[in-house]
Amino acid sequence: MKNLKKRRRIQVIVLAFVALAVSTALIGYAMQDGINFFRSPSEVAEAPPAPNETFRIGGLVEEGTLVRGEGDTIKFNVTDGGASIPVTFKGVLPDLFEENQGMIGTGSYVNGVFEADEILAKHDETYMPKEVVDALKEQGVYQEPES
Repeated sequence: MKNLKKRRRIQVIVLAFVALAVSTALIGYAMQDGINFFRSPSEVAEAPPAPNETFRIGGLVEEGTLVRGEGDTIKFNVTDGGASIPVTFKGVLPDLFEENQGMIGTGSYVNGVFEADEILAKHDETYMPKEVVDALKEQGVYQEPES
């Protein structure tokens, strides 16, 4: 009788660990497409990610690089003061998107060009995403907005 209780207790503990491991693996698998890491242009230039990896890049739209192509293709460079990465985007840009302004793009880095699926721009004249501010401060080119 005592041996049966001990065996049952061990089975329940093993089953609980297996259920925990399976649920953790399923959660990790489900979230792998939903997690987009932020990288600055300097980080992308130093260690280019794989072409199939989706990530976010942010910085300032480099002055003089914004080119509207034929159709809905837009090309520009994004910089953090340390490196400049060429970006292509097909679609409609946000209204507040312009040169020397902060932006964040989601997409992948293929053949030396960041191919953006989504572009986000600042939503007022003083806002800049925290990740972009941190990257610019790290490069020593961030300037506090005037009040």
